[in-house]
Amino acid sequence: MRQFRKIFRFETVNLLTKKVYIGVTLFLIAVIVCVTFFPRVAALFADDEEEQSGTAEALLVAGVPEGGEETVRQVFSGAFPGAVVQIRNDVPNRDELDGLLTDGGISCAFLLDGWTSYTYCVENLSMYDYNTTVADEALQTAYRMNALTASGVPADEAANILSTPVTHETLAIRAVQAENYLYTYVMIFALYIVIMVYGQIIASNVAAEKSSRAMELLITSVDPLSMMFGKVLASCLAGFVQLAAVFGTALVCFRLNASEWEDLPVIGGLFNIPGGLFAYLLLFFVLGFLFYAFLYGAVGSTVSKLEDANTAVMPVTMLFVITFVVVMTGISGDAMIDGTMMRVFSFLPFSSPMAMFARIAMGQVAVWEIVLSLSLLTASVVGVGVLSAKIYRVGVLLYGARPKLRDLLKAVRNA
Repeated sequence: MRQFRKIFRFETVNLLTKKVYIGVTLFLIAVIVCVTFFPRVAALFADDEEEQSGTAEALLVAGVPEGGEETVRQVFSGAFPGAVVQIRNDVPNRDELDGLLTDGGISCAFLLDGWTSYTYCVENLSMYDYNTTVADEALQTAYRMNALTASGVPADEAANILSTPVTHETLAIRAVQAENYLYTYVMIFALYIVIMVYGQIIASNVAAEKSSRAMELLITSVDPLSMMFGKVLASCLAGFVQLAAVFGTALVCFRLNASEWEDLPVIGGLFNIPGGLFAYLLLFFVLGFLFYAFLYGAVGSTVSKLEDANTAVMPVTMLFVITFVVVMTGISGDAMIDGTMMRVFSFLPFSSPMAMFARIAMGQVAVWEIVLSLSLLTASVVGVGVLSAKIYRVGVLLYGARPKLRDLLKAVRNA
């Protein structure tokens, strides 16, 4: 245990003080701050522009049928809040219309051909112009109100009839996939990035130590189990410190700007993950990271040169990438999340950290399935950790061509 503490402390300090680690962490924090504060900064500039303009936007509705002026004004004023609605019965000609749009302070015009048809006129048509969609609904409402009033229904009563909202409630017996999809996506993507980055770091560090020949002396005086577990757990801690700094900053900045993100409830939901689901997230995240970290460390110990490390870890990387692709495909549809492929992958140790968490968040999982998956994953982490330590003990003393798996296992058994 004393050897483990020394190795763990040394590796942790070494990782946390690297310039690349600090630089990447600060960069991600800066990006998070800029993104979360952007709506507030943008609103300040928008307020300045409104103060400089001094006048509200104006639009023209021409060709209104006789007797429908007040109805059209009421409906279009509600459909375009803040805009000044100008009503006229005659339709301007092309030259007059051009002058109104250019110098007359009119942003757009709706030239009616009756209650159910119109021509939309604007000086420059933006690709983000949705005025016709709003006007379609407004004119349809005006037509219905006019029809009701023509039948003897008072105008106020007709407006109340047409504006009566329909409310509904949704009862999900188990999981709400739309709410939990973001948690699942973020967890899977974060686990993918962390394992890919820190797995390569672990393999590279082991290969670098081996290439320096200092390991020949170190391995004879230090327990390989302490050596391997110290390196892997130190990398795990460094990864979680980085994630905690980034997501902690995101949480604080979001709380400070929560009112600016009210129009995007999905973003707010990301920071309101249920406690039980968050516990599963941490559990599967840690176990998944440890499983692959031990594999990367063991493979890294079998190469003699640092430049060979990337090639050596390719099988582990490909296994992880295939898992990532399968799980991301599985969460993209209702039938896939509880399909046969996802069920099988939720019990395999190399894929269960992603697959089982995705099923818990977005599907229907029995308690025994969760217990079995966690038991298999925990046992696999311990087993892979012990096996990796033995491979590490033998691998760091092997130089020259990278040994084949059969020869390596034989050397481990003899040792």
